[in-house]
Amino acid sequence: MKEYSMPIKSLCSSILIASTCLFNMNNAIAQKKTSKDWINLFDGKTLKGWKTLGGKAPYIVENGAIVGTMTKGTPNSFLVTEKDYGDFILELDIKLEGDRTNSGIQVRSQFDQSANNGKGRVYGRQVEVDPTSRAWTGGIYDEARRNWLYPLDLNEKAKSAYKSEAYNHVRIESIGHELKTWINNVPVSYLVDTVDLKGFIGLQVHSIPADLDGKKVYFKNIKIQTTNLTPKSFPTDVYVVNLTPNQLNSQEKSSGLELLFDGKTNANWRSVYHSNFPTKGWQVKDGIIKVLKSDGGESTNGGDIITKNEYDAFDFSFEFKLTEAANSGVKYFVTLKEKTQGSAIGLEYQLLDDIKHPDAKAGRDGNRTLASLYDLMTSNRDNRARRPIGEWNRGRIVVTKDNTVTYYLNGIKMLTFVRGSKEFNDLVAISKYKDWDNFGLASKGHILLQDHGDEVSFRSIKIKKLN
Repeated sequence: MKEYSMPIKSLCSSILIASTCLFNMNNAIAQKKTSKDWINLFDGKTLKGWKTLGGKAPYIVENGAIVGTMTKGTPNSFLVTEKDYGDFILELDIKLEGDRTNSGIQVRSQFDQSANNGKGRVYGRQVEVDPTSRAWTGGIYDEARRNWLYPLDLNEKAKSAYKSEAYNHVRIESIGHELKTWINNVPVSYLVDTVDLKGFIGLQVHSIPADLDGKKVYFKNIKIQTTNLTPKSFPTDVYVVNLTPNQLNSQEKSSGLELLFDGKTNANWRSVYHSNFPTKGWQVKDGIIKVLKSDGGESTNGGDIITKNEYDAFDFSFEFKLTEAANSGVKYFVTLKEKTQGSAIGLEYQLLDDIKHPDAKAGRDGNRTLASLYDLMTSNRDNRARRPIGEWNRGRIVVTKDNTVTYYLNGIKMLTFVRGSKEFNDLVAISKYKDWDNFGLASKGHILLQDHGDEVSFRSIKIKKLN
């Protein structure tokens, strides 16, 4: 028998070549499979599979892109898919001319033919494209319905992801009740919403002032995946807007959020007067914890309720619904050490019907209006943040370890201050709290829902302890 031998170096080289070939083959198979999962929604040449709705801004195909032209005197215009989609992952590139208008991508959206005197109107969730100084690209707006659902005040570090006058890559995951967005691979928004499980995808040309007539919006590389959907990981430090009442999804649980109200029991709450929940004046029913109407006075019926636990640094979220002319508040760093005839003492996120309750005109410069630091600091006057009386609003109070406190209303930042700063101390010195020693400076305290004698409802009460 003749023996053959191969130098070790040559043998290793052959094995490496074979391994590389096998890797490349497997990679090619994977790419082929991935390629099969993606479907091009735009063929680069025609508008086949698309139709226009709403305004009259024109859409054409030019150099492999869909080009929408901003047109004066016409409302928002949309180029939408003829087909509806449920669960999907969508990717595309978009570029806007200029920085004084915006655009967006509609997802699972609808068309109301009866609106606008029979002219119809597109409505539904929209992923915002915003080159203005506000920089809310990747935020989620509910076109012609619920206003802002995920403003980028909730994820400020993502505001820099958009690149002006350049193509920006957008990724949208719409799977089940969850909608997540990325801009140029930066995670931006995370929304949990139960409405519209199916609808069309649309490209927007926004209505404009006359001097922007002729500016263009470009869309290209539009592709969708509807099978074998694999969500990308999303950082747990990005705030989740969960519109499912009294629920936490897996992302919220992973981030450390806890429910303080599960929609069924009052287990985490007690009266300011004793260790039990009030026997009157409060009601837990139909997923709501509600303070009942009485005489409009402070703590004269069931009295305030507080969390059983105390907190120092925290992220506290809640939904609330006011009745007409109602007054209430959410207080924090409540120690119960102060003696008072009315409500317990603490820093307060004001809840108020600014139109019909006289407290809105009391205080100083509106510092007793909705989402203000009561009697100390006036809230942002941005009317986009406020929902009509009788509708649910989302409040949020964030207190960090360095004593920075931030208020949000429906995701929009309303104010920020630092406990113990000169600015804060100067405000206390000219407020109704000037006679309380070290007001608002406790190292920890309870969170309080106020009984001010008016009917106010709460739900989706959540908290995360901050390190």
